[in-house]
Amino acid sequence: MTRKKVLIVDDDPDILLFLRIDLEAEGFDAVLASDGETALRRIDEEHPDLVLLDVMMPVLDGWAALQAITALPRPPRVIVLSAKSSARDKERGLALGASRYITKPFEVREVVDTIRAVLAESLTP
Repeated sequence: MTRKKVLIVDDDPDILLFLRIDLEAEGFDAVLASDGETALRRIDEEHPDLVLLDVMMPVLDGWAALQAITALPRPPRVIVLSAKSSARDKERGLALGASRYITKPFEVREVVDTIRAVLAESLTP
């Protein structure tokens, strides 16, 4: 079975680093981006299976990036990973097309389990 590719999008270099290490240890290939604009380029170049997307970022924020991602002809699944934890923010993320919304601080196990669940859903017709 081929390794699933996950694009991690966050402006915090520490989060990018430790999520990459943890996801690769769990059998995923990780690609990184530090803002929404770079994320859209990475999606075009790397064709990830799933995107972990922060909301509060420079250049192009997560909301605008999520709208652009879900408008793609074959968009990857998206899990929002954000410190914005209000019910309104969660509703907005899901309404814009995210599969799940995880709030920071998070447990890595929760992120990995959620990625696996979302990828499994995408295999079901």
